[in-house]
Amino acid sequence: MREIFFPGDLDKPPDSGHPASRFILHPLKKVTIYTDGGCEGNPGPGGWAAVLLWNGRTKEVSGGEPATTNNRMELMAAIGGLTTLKEPCEIAFYTDSEYLRKGISEWISGWKARGWKTRGKTPVKNDDLWRALDTARAGHKIDWRWVKGHAGHEHNERCDVLAGEAIAKVRQQHRPEQLQALLGAFKKEAEGATATAEALL
Repeated sequence: MREIFFPGDLDKPPDSGHPASRFILHPLKKVTIYTDGGCEGNPGPGGWAAVLLWNGRTKEVSGGEPATTNNRMELMAAIGGLTTLKEPCEIAFYTDSEYLRKGISEWISGWKARGWKTRGKTPVKNDDLWRALDTARAGHKIDWRWVKGHAGHEHNERCDVLAGEAIAKVRQQHRPEQLQALLGAFKKEAEGATATAEALL
């Protein structure tokens, strides 16, 4: 049970005769998070980013992978943003990905109930990241909101820039032939997972 705090009673000694005196409430900090992710090629080199706003402060986090998809980078952006927080918070979470927003707010409960299977009884794609996101959101109070991408919104545009910089960094760290080899391995793994899923049907 989360402890309950009554602000007006902070400077008063606890009243041992009142049952509420054993609880202290710590109001959740209100944080706003914007995220974005994408890749060049889909699949291809990808990047993700999150911008966190709290109490007039801004924190930016980002990362990239040599072979990935747009959807995986959208999920990584959400995971990266949430795992940056060190305590439970009340979050207004903005994403331009309906895949992310609907997945975490509408579809995930059904996936979990069916053992991470879709309504068609096929394995959920990117279930490794959905599971990580499900863990990352635990303890927070989150309002998942959609924002139109590339529409001039300051923080969404900033995420897009950061994700692009992350992709550029990935390209700087790998030779073209390395990226091609990693992409080939990524595609092969994805094809193998699909074949396994079809064999189980």
